[in-house]
Amino acid sequence: MSDDEAARERRRRWRMVLGGPAEESLGKAEGRDGAMDSALSALYDQGGDGDSERSSRRSAGLGGSAPKVARWLGDIREYFPSTVVQVMQQDAIERLDLTRLLLEPEMLSAVEPDVHLVGTLLSLNRVMPDQTKDAARQVVRTVVEQLEKRIEQKTRAAVTGALNRAARINRPRHADIDWNRTIQANLKHYQAEHRTVIPERLIGYGRRTSAVQRDVVLCVDQSGSMAASVVFSGVFAAVLASMKSLRTSLVVFDTAVVDLTEQLEDPVEVLFGTQLGGGTDINRAIAYSQQLITRPRDSIFVLISDLYEGGVRDQMLRRVAEMTAAGVQVVVLLALSDEGAPAYDHENAAALAALGVPAFACTPDAFPDLMAAAIERRDLKAFAERFATERAL
Repeated sequence: MSDDEAARERRRRWRMVLGGPAEESLGKAEGRDGAMDSALSALYDQGGDGDSERSSRRSAGLGGSAPKVARWLGDIREYFPSTVVQVMQQDAIERLDLTRLLLEPEMLSAVEPDVHLVGTLLSLNRVMPDQTKDAARQVVRTVVEQLEKRIEQKTRAAVTGALNRAARINRPRHADIDWNRTIQANLKHYQAEHRTVIPERLIGYGRRTSAVQRDVVLCVDQSGSMAASVVFSGVFAAVLASMKSLRTSLVVFDTAVVDLTEQLEDPVEVLFGTQLGGGTDINRAIAYSQQLITRPRDSIFVLISDLYEGGVRDQMLRRVAEMTAAGVQVVVLLALSDEGAPAYDHENAAALAALGVPAFACTPDAFPDLMAAAIERRDLKAFAERFATERAL
């Protein structure tokens, strides 16, 4: 690329960033650039009508017109990659108050399905007209299927491997010997003259069994700020429930508690069984979850919440202490999503850490490894610190 071409490209990029106010100095956006500029203008600038005619200044012109919004949604899908489209859709919902328009089937057919859109639809579930619900379910099902493809294989592999490792026995059959662990445990019996290790103790994997090896209780905060976490939690719960070696329960809560375990065969039904918004009573949710735990040392309790407690804080902490003392592996996640660090109650997080239960945010891609660590009863504080370090790199 020549110097003149490079200079023109820089001007073009700056023009797209600055919009209409830069037209006098950087020139008018033409062709495809002009169409992209108009789509950005309709969302991010103020004033004007933002219609198909190119204006010299960007303008937030989507208004409340369903046809105009549908046309705009089609434009951004044509001009921008899907990851950018999802961000712009979420911004449009928040900045231009398009929530009402999402109750129209025509609008739902025009949007790009993603986790944030599903969260918005779930928050509208109770006010959604009947003629819209079928379209909304199709949007949710599309996202659920995408998430299942993303997480199912890794989750099954991580959990199955952890269960096998956790079932080690000391008198294994030859095919079940874990040679790496056996050699490590018998290095002191190394015979120099034979240049080999003579194992006095064999370590092996237990034989596979169809019996339930772990009970998992997912307890999920469904307050409005937890929308993405609710979506991912519902899909993970359905995947875990499909594994015969686990007995999985799903409990969602705000100020009330709802047990969705019976619906885990269909994650779409699980998500439509949630009700985003409302207050938070973590203590009540933990109290209900305690009733589901009948084998403490073989149980994993996963609380997914920003820890803003509207219930009785002291009782909440006491219940967590009771579970850990009984042998339950307790995991507290401040969020289960692809977003960055969430807002959360730092005081409650510190109190849980003092009980030996670290609270941290986890991405969906790391959740299978977290479950494997919990099954093997590894140090979750070390896991959280390593995960935070890896994300920072």
